[in-house]
Amino acid sequence: MEDPDDEPGLVGVSVAEEREMEDAVEQLIEEVGVPQTEPRSLLVGDHLRGRVAIVTGASSGIGKAIAKELAKAGVHIAFTFLDDGGRSRAAAQAVAREIRQMEVRVYCRACDVRHPRDVDRFVAEAKRELGGLHILVNNAGIGADRALWHMQDDEWNAVVRTNLDGCFHFTRAVAPTFREQEDGKIVNIASVHGVRPEFGLANYSASKAGVIGFTRSAAIELGPRNVNVNAIAPGYIRTTSLTERVPAEILDRARERSTLGRLGDPQDVAAVALFLCSEAARHITGAVIPVDGGYLL
Repeated sequence: MEDPDDEPGLVGVSVAEEREMEDAVEQLIEEVGVPQTEPRSLLVGDHLRGRVAIVTGASSGIGKAIAKELAKAGVHIAFTFLDDGGRSRAAAQAVAREIRQMEVRVYCRACDVRHPRDVDRFVAEAKRELGGLHILVNNAGIGADRALWHMQDDEWNAVVRTNLDGCFHFTRAVAPTFREQEDGKIVNIASVHGVRPEFGLANYSASKAGVIGFTRSAAIELGPRNVNVNAIAPGYIRTTSLTERVPAEILDRARERSTLGRLGDPQDVAAVALFLCSEAARHITGAVIPVDGGYLL
């Protein structure tokens, strides 16, 4: 009588080893989980009211517009800002006042997205202060444009650590909560320059291309627990700290390249973010949506 452990299995692998691998795979599947969720109402406002969102870098520009748009839908807002002086603190306080007028709760404080311990503390505080967590918008970002052969180490590191590492730190911090409750929406603000780089943007383009790759990886890993992860790739957007430093001739060329013949507005990005955070986008994940007026065409 043949020993069952001598039965043919994978080439070069004993039956016992094959069984161990099968057990390991089953354990991994059990950990990831495959929940069967029922579709919920597609009414954006009705579903979002009472939920809690973190928006990073929301004291100005796109982040501010997204935070306000979510607040209009009844979402309680926690937002971060980079404390680089009295002006930044005043801007954050002004945004907090605007959001409170929409009859939602607000929590804000300075947080350096480059430092994981600070990020972990912020997420824990936001959950405690606002009573939960359902949405994350990774918006915090900076630029330091320069030809790559003149670019200093600190200019490379600051941009990549803020734009890409910050996105990772916050996503990692919220993932256990989202996975446990089998409910979560993550929106990462990438850029058209993560798809089509331009001169002088080596650090910025690399960081935003990384955000796009990270978005797709996170969508694969978190999707089985009913967590949607998507990215928005804005083109040139008016009235943001990044475009304030862009020479007028470059903005003119961007306007001409756009098939719509205009630059975008922070509200254009905010409207797409609101959609991606709603149940109307419940079957969209791993997507990168350009908000660029046709710049990439």
